[in-house]
Amino acid sequence: MAGRPIWRGQIRLALVSIPVELYPATKSGASIQFHQVYEPTGQRIKYEKVVPGIGPVDRDKIVKGYEVSKGHYVLLDPEEIEKVRLESKKTLDLVEFVDVGDIDAMYYEKPYYVVPADDLAEEAFVVLRDALRQAKKIGVGQLAMRGQEYVVALKPCGKGILLETLRYADEVHKANSYFREIGEHKPDKDMLDLASMLIERKTGKFDASEFHNRYIDALKELIAEKQRAKGEKVIQDPDADKPPPKGSNVIDLMAALKKSLDSGGALPAEPKAKPKAATRSAARPHSRTAAKKAPARKRA
Repeated sequence: MAGRPIWRGQIRLALVSIPVELYPATKSGASIQFHQVYEPTGQRIKYEKVVPGIGPVDRDKIVKGYEVSKGHYVLLDPEEIEKVRLESKKTLDLVEFVDVGDIDAMYYEKPYYVVPADDLAEEAFVVLRDALRQAKKIGVGQLAMRGQEYVVALKPCGKGILLETLRYADEVHKANSYFREIGEHKPDKDMLDLASMLIERKTGKFDASEFHNRYIDALKELIAEKQRAKGEKVIQDPDADKPPPKGSNVIDLMAALKKSLDSGGALPAEPKAKPKAATRSAARPHSRTAAKKAPARKRA
């Protein structure tokens, strides 16, 4: 399997724990990053931390400041911020299941592929995948990863499962503030019929490979021409993060499912917790209002 998992842990459904691995489903290949270069010498431009009237300062003397009002800051040491970071939990509890159309498309943020961690986990994984598909439901839970807490949605995806992080409610602008000036008048019927005919004529199946970023393509061609004419300079990539150690713990699937049903499907540990609403700040980077369900909207 290409690449390294960014997270290893367990999906927990009542008493059933399924060891899984999480892989990014997207990549940033459609972007080009430029660096500033001093042309006379061909050297990269470097930046110094400076204070007006003082000049360059030591990095160990720098702290983070959160502006509570104009010109007034609360200063925080890196150690203080580190203490409130969430530890990456190794368990993703599915706390509820919603209809496929219950989560508005604007809440979906970033997709990840979920695969069973080993052969022993595959049976439970397949049961969860097909149960979601049969019920036409999406599993919802919260996951702590890389110091942050995410609301996530799980849905079947071919032979696997797709996990998508969701935006919190305070990250989405309310549509009414943008659409309130639009009038209530009805469109002309003839014009509506013509528009409907045009839509019907151009209806087809979406294929992402048919679309290309023409600006990026032109930049790549320009860079290739310059490379052939004047050569190139090597830029080293940063080291990738090392994954956490791999673990596995599968209990008897049939017995766990039966026991879960006998106990009413309740989780054996903590009850379902609703995330508390809070203003996002440097002091509490993980405390955010959870994404609320929006009116049902069919996603293509």
